[in-house]
Amino acid sequence: MVKTTKAQRKALFRVFQRDNPEWSLPYARGALLRSRKYRTFRKTVNGYYWDGSGCIMLPWRGMWLGIETDGYTHS
Repeated sequence: MVKTTKAQRKALFRVFQRDNPEWSLPYARGALLRSRKYRTFRKTVNGYYWDGSGCIMLPWRGMWLGIETDGYTHS
């Protein structure tokens, strides 16, 4: 897994929630199954350090999202 900052992890989780609104419910059934699904999603992250920025890249809905070290997300 790619090394990320806390802000990047929060932004990554917000992107994940866009397709999985049930994650907004705190104690819904199937928490273990959902956590495995999130881990699988997290593994799709690619490191993008060639320019030294620390930006991570994520394939999402047919495009690439970049998440900067401060959590700023862009396509």
